[in-house]
Amino acid sequence: MPEVIIHDDESFERALKRFKKKCEKAGILSDLRKHRHFEKPSEKRKRKMNAAVRKNRRGPRVPRGPRVPRAPRA
Repeated sequence: MPEVIIHDDESFERALKRFKKKCEKAGILSDLRKHRHFEKPSEKRKRKMNAAVRKNRRGPRVPRGPRVPRAPRA
């Protein structure tokens, strides 16, 4: 569980924003949504299959080479 320590010069809203950001990074909200109701194994397979199809539809990722710095403009 993420914790946030409120500093003396910090507002409650700012601390709440930090807490929400930590929860999002930890994946707590997405995990709660995922476990809100039981998902049958066949539904899970179907969901994963649809995600794979969407990912493949986007096309292959094109790896970029190393960045080469340009000479400054005159």
